[in-house]
Amino acid sequence: MKNIRILCLLAVVLLSGQLWGQTSERKKVDGVAAVVGDYLILESDIDKAFIDMKQQEIDTKDITRCQMLGKLMEDKLYAHQAVQDSVKLSDSEVRDAVNQRIEFLTAQLGGDIKKLMEFYKKDDEQAMRDELFDTFKVSMLAQRMKSQIVKDVEVTPEEVRTFFNNIPVEDRPHFGTELEIAQIVVNPVAPKSEVQKVIDQLNDIKEDVEKNGASFSTKAILYSQDRGTGGQVLTFNRNSSFDKAFKDVAFTLQEGEISKPFESSFGWHIIQMDKIRGKEVSVRHILLMPVIPQAALDEAKEKIEKIRSRIVNKELTFDEAARSLSDEKETRNDGGQLINPEDLSTRFELTRIEPSLYARISDLKDNEVSIPFLDEDRTGKKTYKIYQITNRIDEHQADFVKDYVKIQDLALKEKQLKAITKWMKEHIEKTYVAVNGEYRKCQFTNNWLKK
Repeated sequence: MKNIRILCLLAVVLLSGQLWGQTSERKKVDGVAAVVGDYLILESDIDKAFIDMKQQEIDTKDITRCQMLGKLMEDKLYAHQAVQDSVKLSDSEVRDAVNQRIEFLTAQLGGDIKKLMEFYKKDDEQAMRDELFDTFKVSMLAQRMKSQIVKDVEVTPEEVRTFFNNIPVEDRPHFGTELEIAQIVVNPVAPKSEVQKVIDQLNDIKEDVEKNGASFSTKAILYSQDRGTGGQVLTFNRNSSFDKAFKDVAFTLQEGEISKPFESSFGWHIIQMDKIRGKEVSVRHILLMPVIPQAALDEAKEKIEKIRSRIVNKELTFDEAARSLSDEKETRNDGGQLINPEDLSTRFELTRIEPSLYARISDLKDNEVSIPFLDEDRTGKKTYKIYQITNRIDEHQADFVKDYVKIQDLALKEKQLKAITKWMKEHIEKTYVAVNGEYRKCQFTNNWLKK
């Protein structure tokens, strides 16, 4: 049976080779560039990969078609082996991912799905969804296979030391200036009348969905003030870094059920349970923020200015003020210490700090307290903040003790890369691979031509 499949795929490749000599437009659309296991890679797949990267604002001017084909072949090999190894991925998970992408892009295009269909050059929505389903399935299988390959890869302290000592002194990395930053947050308090308006609106939306069959997803796109995830499906478990109140409510719901309005640290929500898969849930939500009048903003500013004065006058340290007076639960217990989302450390490399934060703290001297800043997050929530640089690590060459966490991460990545390279080499050898036409002239990183 396997030989029959290979012969069939080979016939397709040979046929494609015949088409190669026909019109350039036809070969671009219909040509088979390569075959990996059970997967064909068409010329149009390479074109779509470039379009997708540009859509994500990734610069592609230095990426060749050979390099893009090599990347697609890697993904197909991962996906092919994932199927062979029975790596779990349900169709519902893929559909959820497709729905999230379509809802997000449709919202970006003003809610007009026809514009999205034009972008993907499809005449009907189902054809677009089918194509995205196939693309996402390969991508998600590939990601899970890669995770499987490296999941047990670890580095011991001795391996980290050996990795570091094997780097010639003159080649050891230099780390830029890093800062440890703390903040104190004061939230303006919305009047009870504005809070009640939000609760009433959420109840009206809930009733319209439950009694009149309105679409929760559409309501979320239209009304949710969470501009980053409006209408999208959010998937998480109890250990995920979501707001505790949000998780607590979500895990009380049954599939299809909509929660009552409740408050989190971001504002007021209702949640609709989409899927329950063991310890993991997928939900949609609508977030609304009560209107904050100018009087409440003025009151919050006055409060944070008084806190700043007490710190400057040495009545309180910044750490003490953050622990007792900051309204931000996530940082309060650590004295306001910010955590770098990239590596979960307390250090921020100066040149990579988010621009708006950089503008606020770049001129601060050590232990100086900033003036109050009015901040607005992606949900539209307004808060007042003051900052302090609690530690400054000047630019320096890597030091094993001071930079152990960074060096450990580099050592782990190198070991993971070696594991992936070894896996790739072994599986290319035992998997059916065919590279067609002009792509046989490519200088691939992997041995796709099996020379």
